[in-house]
Amino acid sequence: MANTQGPEGNYDPAGSTQMFRAFVDEAPQGRQQQAAAPAGPRVGLIVGVVLAVAVVAAVAWLALM
Repeated sequence: MANTQGPEGNYDPAGSTQMFRAFVDEAPQGRQQQAAAPAGPRVGLIVGVVLAVAVVAAVAWLALM
C-alpha cells in the first residue's frame, strides 16, 4: 500500500487527492468533446419549443376572441 501525500504533506490513506487531481486534469478534455458536438439538434429543439409556444398562444388568442 503506497503512502500518498496531500497538498500540505498530510497523509492521505485513500489517495483521494491524487484521484481528484486526475479528475480535474481530465475534466477540460471532456468539455472540449461536448463543445465539439454539432449544434443541429439543439437548434431544432429551440425552434420546436418556439413554434409550440406560438401555437399555444395563437389557440389561446382565438379562444378568447
